Amino acid sequence: MNPDQDYTSNDIKYMKEALKQARLAYNHGEVPIGCVIVYEDRIIGRGYNRRNTDKCTLSHAEITAIRRASKEMGDWRLEECTMYVTLEPCQMCAGAIVQARIPVVCAGAVSPKAGCAGSILDILTNNEFNHQVDYRQGLLEEECSNLLKKFFVELRIRNKEEKRLKREEGGDTEDT
Repeated sequence: MNPDQDYTSNDIKYMKEALKQARLAYNHGEVPIGCVIVYEDRIIGRGYNRRNTDKCTLSHAEITAIRRASKEMGDWRLEECTMYVTLEPCQMCAGAIVQARIPVVCAGAVSPKAGCAGSILDILTNNEFNHQVDYRQGLLEEECSNLLKKFFVELRIRNKEEKRLKREEGGDTEDT
């Protein structure tokens, strides 16, 4: 946890719910990213990464959670909600968060190659937009980060094994 940040027991509870969503993604062979949106101490939207399952670029955890929360609220504006997400949002999700007017986002792991809440760009707090987000980074960061690392280690092993099997099936060897 980021020592500069004061998280409540509710923040921890809801990030653990986001981690449950990330584990669902992991169990489906997806990059393990999970998200929940909370309104008045109640989860109104859940989502996990499903890009490969749905074969859709838009199937990010945050987008799914926003869609479900908006349906639950009966409005596209999620002005009194808090989002908990296991990984720093990308540009698409950060834009959707701003558009949905979500005032607070608590994230776990940093995304140095795709993060748009400060790593590459900072869409969430950009003063040029009509809405800025109170962005909090580092909530259960180690747990969120470890799940992602585990997934990518296993993915590299699977990919290496698949390449080996394809070479063997084709009669191709590294010695030839």
